Amino acid sequence: MKSIVLVSALMAFSAVASGQQMAITFDDLPVHGARPQGETRLEIIQSILETLKDERLPPVYGFINGGRGAEDPDSLSVLRAWRKAGQPLGNHTWMHLDLNKETPEEFAADVLKNEPLLGTLMGKTDWHWLRYPYLHEGDTVEKRRAVRAWLSAHSYKIAEVSMDFEDYLWNEPYARCMAKHDSASIAKLHDSYLAVAEQYYGVSRELSQLVYGRDLKYVLLMHVGAFDARMLPELLAMYRSKGVRFVGLPEAMSDRAYQDDPDIGEATGGTLLELMMQKKKIKFPENTKPYKELEAMCR
Repeated sequence: MKSIVLVSALMAFSAVASGQQMAITFDDLPVHGARPQGETRLEIIQSILETLKDERLPPVYGFINGGRGAEDPDSLSVLRAWRKAGQPLGNHTWMHLDLNKETPEEFAADVLKNEPLLGTLMGKTDWHWLRYPYLHEGDTVEKRRAVRAWLSAHSYKIAEVSMDFEDYLWNEPYARCMAKHDSASIAKLHDSYLAVAEQYYGVSRELSQLVYGRDLKYVLLMHVGAFDARMLPELLAMYRSKGVRFVGLPEAMSDRAYQDDPDIGEATGGTLLELMMQKKKIKFPENTKPYKELEAMCR
């Protein structure tokens, strides 16, 4: 009898653990947000890459805007360092275009403009993944459908997102606080970053249960910011403490949930789970983010 109970418990634990799978992805290579004075873009990327290596994560896709940061001499070095470390790259449009403000034809042209650089950096490795800037997939159904049809015709897969805590919000206040040598405020940034990340880990799992009745294989959106680089080891440790097992983007996207298309026009964008919540008219769980506090920090 005891052995049956033990086996059942182990099976239940295995189901929970296997349900908590996550692919880490980074947007806005080679340039994202403010950085502390004296810290280069290349140093930020090298810090992220060292953490990914130390944590033995599977390949992590970085989504590039080839036309941004042209004035920064580190820009090409950042992309080359990412590839030298064995990490793959995908398309985030040439100039980080907001689809809400562009026609489908203009958006498609900006995607195409990124391709020569991606082809050079990636060679025969698959780079036909598209991450929408701002997670804006079309403010009208017609625009959404037109771009999706174009992407499909050009062999692109959409790199959907199912977990996002707006990590980018902490990068600019961090640069300001570093300039002021304000260690007390940096400590507050540290604590709030982890607290919100943990809160939204729970929120995303709740959304997944509400929409699908299970944990899907999550895709986490992050950015290549200076504070992200600093916090990455602790962030990954927090996820591991929850039982998360890290997988690559293709493995996460194999979850059948990502075959769903909410097929709605939504100007504010959002993750797949958020859009599916809207489509199904399910109330969003309670949550908070320190927008005002971060905006006021170290002014």
